[in-house]
Amino acid sequence: MGKKTQIIEVQNISINTVKVNNDDFISLTDIARHKNIRDPKDVVKNWMRNRSTIEFLGLWEKINNPNFKGVEFDPLLFASGSNSFTLSPSKWIGLTNAIGIFSKTGRGGGTFAQKDIAFEFASWISAEFKLYLIKEFQRLREDENRRLSLDWDLNRTLSKINYRIHTDAIKEHIIPPDITKKQQSIVYASEADVLNMALFGKTAKQWRNKNPDKEGNIRDYASVGFGQYRKHERRVYPYGNTTRKTLVKTE
Repeated sequence: MGKKTQIIEVQNISINTVKVNNDDFISLTDIARHKNIRDPKDVVKNWMRNRSTIEFLGLWEKINNPNFKGVEFDPLLFASGSNSFTLSPSKWIGLTNAIGIFSKTGRGGGTFAQKDIAFEFASWISAEFKLYLIKEFQRLREDENRRLSLDWDLNRTLSKINYRIHTDAIKEHIIPPDITKKQQSIVYASEADVLNMALFGKTAKQWRNKNPDKEGNIRDYASVGFGQYRKHERRVYPYGNTTRKTLVKTE
């Protein structure tokens, strides 16, 4: 379960957000500090006593969690709302096999919930706070998407430059000058495949067949650091006596 933590500031409260399996989770413990800065855990437990909360959590799990224990959920729903009913996040997870909430220990720890659940909790805390929370969370994701887009453009530009250098070298130093244009195209295509195999471990056609839904070409998805190679072997071409050294990617 990969986790990447980021922090947003909402009305002078630092709130931890975590990426878990490409889904966003937000700290309920941090949100609860808006209502009780000293004992935020009690705020979360009080929220989980409500029948409407249990109904919402159960519905979310039924929609998103195929392993949710519905049989164990029903008694909790029946008992919820009564004066004697209490429920902690850990008990909820243990009884129902819930995935929408989890606990994290250590620095930045606490109770985290998937963003839809976290926004529902924030609404119970304060409608105003919920709106500011959504606004800051959206800003965080927009900044992240903008940064990823810039990184992708940089990768694509550098990959094109590197690839152009190699293909120009094929034209100038490898393709024999005393063969026909048809033969030159065959040699060039063959060398381009060798280059793609050295760079990416597959030909351009193999990449297209494996990734029919992706836009662009194999070079668009190369990393910035590709292109460091060593001379490895010599091969004799079928046209003329020209030889060349194959490029092989270094570890």
